[in-house]
Amino acid sequence: MSKVALVVGSRGVIGGNLIDHLLDLGDWDVVGLSRRGGPSSAHLRNISVDLLDRTDTFEKLADLSDVTHVFYAAYQDRPTWAELVPPNLAMLVNVVEAIEPVAAGLRHVSLMQGYKVYGAHLGPFKTPAKESDANHMPPEFNIDQQDFLERTQKGKTWTWSALRPSVVCGFGLGKNPMNLTMVIAIYAAMSKELGIPLRFPGKAGAYDTLLEMTDAGLLARATVWAATDDRAANQAFNINNGDLFRWNDLWPKIAAFFDLEVAPPLHLSLADVMADKEPLWNAMVAKHDLEPHPYSDVSSWTFGDFVFGWDYDFFADGTKARRLGFHEFVDTEKMFLSLFTEFRKRRLIP
Repeated sequence: MSKVALVVGSRGVIGGNLIDHLLDLGDWDVVGLSRRGGPSSAHLRNISVDLLDRTDTFEKLADLSDVTHVFYAAYQDRPTWAELVPPNLAMLVNVVEAIEPVAAGLRHVSLMQGYKVYGAHLGPFKTPAKESDANHMPPEFNIDQQDFLERTQKGKTWTWSALRPSVVCGFGLGKNPMNLTMVIAIYAAMSKELGIPLRFPGKAGAYDTLLEMTDAGLLARATVWAATDDRAANQAFNINNGDLFRWNDLWPKIAAFFDLEVAPPLHLSLADVMADKEPLWNAMVAKHDLEPHPYSDVSSWTFGDFVFGWDYDFFADGTKARRLGFHEFVDTEKMFLSLFTEFRKRRLIP
């Protein structure tokens, strides 16, 4: 049977790596949705759409009758947790309500979530978090999105799944508010350019807590598994690399990759101290013959501050997916170093 994926949020780290994986599998056709659109190829069609505009969404999706799987990974940032709910719920509702009437062969809707479901963004939370944990006090758009999917799916032939990764690490460019790997790479490259050691910029306690990450390639493989394995139907899954780490152990290894010394941590706001670094970035691009990406496309300082501010343990139980058939693991240290190497090959950093 033919498989046609509609990847919503195709230009982000998650959506972009998912598309790469689907195309590598060789038996998928892919339609990517994003505000910016993009080039198309033999098995990939990119569509520019404003998902908050219900009319635009319905018009752009009207002819996608062959879609069999929806992979939803879109996200819009807002200043407060409450303000995140209306736009992020509306985008999902618009996509599902636009595609369901026209795609008669729809089999699955996959929803990308995160540990916000467990209140991980609010402060210390129960670890390891489990998919069966009770919801926390709203507002929380991830929970509202899943509630909508569950209600909409009742009595239908298609199924749903919800993927809950930790911090997703992979290659991705653009105005993406959640790209920790790029944050570290640019921060380290600028530290070297300025001749200063690599200092951990987060809260003092964050240097010593237990964390985990999710490799974008691993997440892509898990997402396709959950969307195509009957055992995973209508369930949520934590997806993580499978190991834990502390920054106090990993940070010196990151510094060594960039040939930098490590100095004691110094808590600072990356959003503040990196705000004036665009001239430095432009000079580095010229000096090292880097790809001429705008500073705004390679920096996610606010997100870096968010992650480096976790002075509490941050991990979830990822065994449910593995019990049901997804058995992959990724070594987090090797993941970071491999991604930095890829960034160099792509001439994103010196």
